[in-house]
Amino acid sequence: MPEGGGVPRETPPPFVVPGDSAQAPVEASRVFGDRADRAQAYRDLLATAGVERGLIGPREVPRLWDRHLLNCAYLGEVIDAEASVIDIGSGAGLPGIPLALARPDVQVRLVEPLERRYTFLREAITELGLRDQVAVARGRAEDVRGEFSASVVTARAVAPLSTLYGWALPLVQTGGHLLAIKGRSASDEIAAAAETLLRMGIADTPEIVQVGPDEESGTTVVRVPRGHGPLRAAAAAPLTPKKRAPRGRRR
Repeated sequence: MPEGGGVPRETPPPFVVPGDSAQAPVEASRVFGDRADRAQAYRDLLATAGVERGLIGPREVPRLWDRHLLNCAYLGEVIDAEASVIDIGSGAGLPGIPLALARPDVQVRLVEPLERRYTFLREAITELGLRDQVAVARGRAEDVRGEFSASVVTARAVAPLSTLYGWALPLVQTGGHLLAIKGRSASDEIAAAAETLLRMGIADTPEIVQVGPDEESGTTVVRVPRGHGPLRAAAAAPLTPKKRAPRGRRR
């Protein structure tokens, strides 16, 4: 107690925004199971170091659980057991880290070109005790082509589908899928990118899948099959842009 009496003031944690739901919601226990404590640690890491390093906008802190961690973890509902996953343009680890926490059976590789984000991801993997399950590679999707492949490639807020196909599908193993988290314009993006798929030799139509408890609080995913035939190169696309810090829900 300070001299002269009175109640000592606690120093508030950094970057706490009024209304911040720092504690895990009930839904987190269902989704993350016995790893809910690690999900809490990841949320806290995003709210502190993630904001300090510019990976997460301060206004996103009150929405980390529902709009980011759970939103990404719901992808696990449409991924097969013991799948391998590549998360391109991973940024602060979304969706790759929440997916790994929710699905201990899958192996995840995060691909991120920006050094400060790459460094953050390496530190987060170690702090969360995920080094046996999650790896990180520095580079763009184009840079790791031919070096890595997986049964599932994920992407969130990376690029429109017409561009994303050319970056992501060459990393998908035959018979696998691209899972892209999208918003309400998903059907329009699919239509706009139809010719790109045909040029790549993929005849199957992408599917819009809703994952999570309901349409309002769940996640909209575009699932694109890789197929078993040969994959042709898409038209040349510009280099992968730097991924911006998330600013709101992308369903």
